[in-house]
Amino acid sequence: MEDLLQKIEGYKNSISAYGVHTTEALEDFRIKYLGTKGIVKAAMGEMKNVPNEKKKEFGKVLNAFKIFAEERYEELKGSLASGENKTTSSIDWSLPGDPIPVGTRHPLSIVRNQIVSIYKRLGFAVAEGPEIEDDWHNFTALNLSENHPARDMQDTFYLNQNPDYLLRTHTSSVQARVMEKQKPPIRIICPGRVYRNETISARAHCFFHQVEGLYVDNNVSFADLKQTLYFFVQEMFGKEVKVRFRPSYFPFTEPSAEMDISCTVCGGKGCSLCKHTGWVEILGCGMVHPKMLENFKIDPDEFTGFAFGMGIERICQLKYRINDLRLYSQNDIRFLRQFTGSV
Repeated sequence: MEDLLQKIEGYKNSISAYGVHTTEALEDFRIKYLGTKGIVKAAMGEMKNVPNEKKKEFGKVLNAFKIFAEERYEELKGSLASGENKTTSSIDWSLPGDPIPVGTRHPLSIVRNQIVSIYKRLGFAVAEGPEIEDDWHNFTALNLSENHPARDMQDTFYLNQNPDYLLRTHTSSVQARVMEKQKPPIRIICPGRVYRNETISARAHCFFHQVEGLYVDNNVSFADLKQTLYFFVQEMFGKEVKVRFRPSYFPFTEPSAEMDISCTVCGGKGCSLCKHTGWVEILGCGMVHPKMLENFKIDPDEFTGFAFGMGIERICQLKYRINDLRLYSQNDIRFLRQFTGSV
C-alpha cells in the first residue's frame, strides 16, 4: 500500500507540472490520466488489493487523486482557450516581432474623401440615396420625360420584377429626393455608385462612382458655379492647372457646360490621355432647369441654383495616372499596395 501511495504522489507531481500548448496535447492528457485505461482508472482498480480495514482510508486518497486530476484537466482546458497556456520558457523574447501588413484605403475611397472634404469647406453637406431607384426620381423628375431622347444616352439596368424600378444611372436621383423633402437653401453633394449597361473595357465599366453637387438659394448665378469649381480644381490638382468651360446640353440644367482642365500628365502639351489636345473633360455642370425646380414646388422666380457632376474614376485617373478602369474593381493587391500611406 505504501508503494501505491508513493506512486499517487508521483502522479500528482507529474500532473501539476504538465503543460499543454495544443488541443492535441490536452486530449493526450485526458487519455493518459482520465481515460478508461488511464492512470486514475488503474489506481482505482487497486482497491481490490487493499485490506478491508484500510479501504475507507485508501478510498479517500483515491477520490482526492481523481478530483485533483479532473481539476487540472479543466485548468489546462481553460488556459488553452484563453491563450495563456504558453509558459515563459516557450517564448524567445529576443526574436523580432512578426511583421503586420499595413492596410490602405482604396484609391477611389481616397479621392472620394478628398472631394467631400473640399466641398464641405464650402458648406456643402453630404446626402445619400438608394441605388435601386424608381423612374420618377431617376428620370422624370429631372426633366427627362418618358420619350425624352436623352434617355437613350444612358443604357439602364431595369428590374425584371418591376420595370418601373432600375439601378440608378446617376446620383442626380439623390438631388431629386432632397428637393422633394427640403426647401431652399439647399447645398449638398451626393457621392455614390451608379450603374450603366456598358461593355467593360479599359475606358468603361458597368458600374462606377459619381459625386454630384446642388446649390439652390436666392440669387445663385453661373459666376457662383464657376468660382465653386475653380476652387475645387485648385484644391484637388493644384493652382497651376488651367480650366475652361464649353457649352453643352443636359436635360436638368440650362444653360449647361462641360468643364475641362489642362492635362495633368503632359501639362497641356498633348499626349495620348488628352488625345493630344492638352485638355481633359472632368465634369458637367449648369444652372438648374426651372422646370426641375417646379417639379418639386420650388418657385423658379424666387430661387435659382446650379448643379454639377463628376466621375470619381476620372478624377482618380488624372490624380494617380491610372490608365485602366478595370483595375479599380479587380482587387489586385499589387495595384492597391501603391496607395499605402495615402491620405
